[in-house]
Amino acid sequence: MLNAVSLIERKRDGGVLSRDEIAGLVEGYVDGTVPDYQMSAFLMAVTIQGLNFVETAALTDAMLHSGRLVDVQSMRPLVDKHSTGGVGDKTSLVAAPLLVALGFSVPKLSGRGLGHTGGTLDKLESIPGLRTDLAPQEFAAIVGRFGLAIAAQSKEIVPADQKLYALRDVTGTVQSLPLIASSIMSKKLAVSSRLIVLDVKVGDGAFFTDLRQAEEFASLAIALGQSFGRATRAVLTSMDAPLGRNIGNALEVAEAIRCLRGEGPEDLAEVAVALAAEALCAVRGDDWETARGKAADALRRGEAYERFRRWVTTQGGDPRVVDDPSLLPRAPHSREITAHGAGYVARLAARTLGDAARLLGAGRLRKEDAIDLGAGIEILRGVGEPVANGEPVLRLFAGSEEQLDAAQQRLSDAVVLAETVPPARSRILRRMEGPTP
Repeated sequence: MLNAVSLIERKRDGGVLSRDEIAGLVEGYVDGTVPDYQMSAFLMAVTIQGLNFVETAALTDAMLHSGRLVDVQSMRPLVDKHSTGGVGDKTSLVAAPLLVALGFSVPKLSGRGLGHTGGTLDKLESIPGLRTDLAPQEFAAIVGRFGLAIAAQSKEIVPADQKLYALRDVTGTVQSLPLIASSIMSKKLAVSSRLIVLDVKVGDGAFFTDLRQAEEFASLAIALGQSFGRATRAVLTSMDAPLGRNIGNALEVAEAIRCLRGEGPEDLAEVAVALAAEALCAVRGDDWETARGKAADALRRGEAYERFRRWVTTQGGDPRVVDDPSLLPRAPHSREITAHGAGYVARLAARTLGDAARLLGAGRLRKEDAIDLGAGIEILRGVGEPVANGEPVLRLFAGSEEQLDAAQQRLSDAVVLAETVPPARSRILRRMEGPTP
């Protein structure tokens, strides 16, 4: 019989768990014999004490084999892309169809929002009719036919991650490096992708606040991928300010659509192009500048936009919102936040803005919370842009005036002004890769 308490105590005290013990704990949580409160205690013990590489690989393997593996058949190279999470991070909505436009197939299992960061599934559910609860055979068939499918973990595919993901979100255990790595890599390994490309966010709005921490995670994720026989690469990107100009589910979908049309913010396009270029370098042997040029051209020509529209229809979504994003949900109450002074926007505190978006209803404060798909924040003045005293810098959207009040209070120091224009900086910080297995 599994003694969950003894395993929790041993990890709490810095001990090491065996592969079988970790597998038993995960299996017990999935089948209900290990309750939420015990798994919460285990997650906190891991957050405090950590896991070594063998334990992390064991946890990844246990989560991976908690459900069915998906064998996708495609004439195109299979590439999976995943982000560690950030504020305003709608990159997958641009990068995935861009990869399809470049000749890849993208079988992608995604997650929901964690902490102050948004989740791809929550964003996609703002598109009327779009389904992410795909059975394994349906998921594989869509990828084989169209080249792209985005789906949730389920009772059939990585169910352990589905349960643990939701529990981590509300127990203060989101930022543990081995828990992030095992969550991401179990989803990536559950599908038969040839290449895994990771977008590792770094900065105030990310789970990794400094470059050293992000490099440590990227090395761990690449090593996990290699240990399971998968080529894995990482692009480290800045998250000191929100990505793009919108935070919140429907708001971010609308912005991603504009980016796919060639109208979106430059920083979002830069990150999406870099991730697609990484796949071209890994699979086709292109040099970095050539690959970025090819990806940027495909985005500029609207090829990714057409793939996105067809994909929305394929998964049951209403294509009219792709043609007219104003049809997406919008919360009924809004308020503008104005500048207290004049100058140039020097900083937009990403973490603070992410927290405020949760207060507006765009994220969860409790496991059982429903998300307001139309809530969020529009950034009216970005970093480096001039602003006059009393001019609006943010616009908030929420379901109630009370939510607007709470978010406005949280945002009191989110926008920092300077007398001079801050230097422009690329979102791309570093590229990392391991040997092809």
